[in-house]
Amino acid sequence: MKRKTFLRNAALTAAGSMVVPYLLPSGRLFAATGSRKANHVVFCLFAGGVRNLESVEKAEGNLMTNTLLGNESISSDIAPGMTPLPQLATTPLQSMGTLFKDFRYASGPTGHYNGHTTAITGKYSDEAIKLKEPPKYPTIFEYYRKHTSPSSSALNAWWVSDALGPYPYLNYSSYDGYGAMYGANAIQPANLLSSQSYSILGNPLQLSNTEKAKCDLMKGFMNGQFKTSTELLANGIKNNPDDAEHLQTFLRNIMQEVSLGIHNNPWGLGGMNNDMYNIYFGTKILQEFKPELMVINMQGVDVAHFKYTDYANNMRLADYALYKLWQTIQTTPGLANDTVLIVAPEHGRNLQPNSVIDTYGRYALDHNNDEMSRKIFCLVAGPAGAVKQGQVFSNTVGQSVDILPTIAHVLGFENDIPFGILDGRALTEAFV
Repeated sequence: MKRKTFLRNAALTAAGSMVVPYLLPSGRLFAATGSRKANHVVFCLFAGGVRNLESVEKAEGNLMTNTLLGNESISSDIAPGMTPLPQLATTPLQSMGTLFKDFRYASGPTGHYNGHTTAITGKYSDEAIKLKEPPKYPTIFEYYRKHTSPSSSALNAWWVSDALGPYPYLNYSSYDGYGAMYGANAIQPANLLSSQSYSILGNPLQLSNTEKAKCDLMKGFMNGQFKTSTELLANGIKNNPDDAEHLQTFLRNIMQEVSLGIHNNPWGLGGMNNDMYNIYFGTKILQEFKPELMVINMQGVDVAHFKYTDYANNMRLADYALYKLWQTIQTTPGLANDTVLIVAPEHGRNLQPNSVIDTYGRYALDHNNDEMSRKIFCLVAGPAGAVKQGQVFSNTVGQSVDILPTIAHVLGFENDIPFGILDGRALTEAFV
């Protein structure tokens, strides 16, 4: 065959095999570098160091009745310390997806920030992790915003975290080629939006020096959210002018509602802990912006170091809030039947208790790198057309570092992440 004829035929063959970009159900044009399982992912870091004995193994009965199947009654010695809660789920989340009962946080210190960093970067951390510096490797927000085609608005990625502390630094990394320009919009409901915080922020004469420093830090961080694409700052991400106006209006309305007490008891339970507020304001963001990616952190069960009964009770509160989140997803047009929910603790807790006894005579729990502190669970729930329903893996399958590539797998950019950078792999067993 002549060279010219060969080249012409090769070109025609290549043209015939090309896949043109196509419109997703959301109407967004998506370059076909990978197929999507769904157009939205919400990942919950549940809920401050949870031991499998109390969660999926139900050693105290089923403390997570909205998440896990089973009618095991709560043990009588901790039941008096429980907050009364109505049952939300007629069908627990477990039946709507795949449960990995023996998931692992396999390497690195079993610390909260280490565990969060591992889940959000897909890389195991070490003792050298620095609390007030961006992580060394890109976060899920950066991968999503850089490798989704066309490049996604920052309003499509949200990081909802608990305490001020180091958690804002998990928004974006110092990794070459990534960074703040690919970060997410971030919010911390417990510090910024509770009625108590609003009261303090509204009267600066009441601020101590420490409180003022924290408010100034948050002010600078939030101001960074409103910068235009040409005003990128190190302490914030960029929103284009239209998005910045939309975001500012949303936050202004929320703050006004907070000042009027509208959000004091939105679920009618008589009180809300920080985990509940994180989920509650996460649902407000979902309803307003319908982001494709949201990560929510929960920390309420970290009272386990001193109060075992409160640890168990806060696990129930987190379970309740999680199902409220699921209800919002399923009743919000654009999210319903098009969202994958991933739930996993950042790490577990020790098999042996410490020496602290609570008012119910229960010994408290730390997390000091023993084998039990590395055993966690992972639940992947979503629409039946994407996620395998009612599937349970009781054997050891999956690790914390698998969550990021799983999110990338769902949103279709898994193959665009630079080869060799991640420690894990997508949990393909969970998907149809």
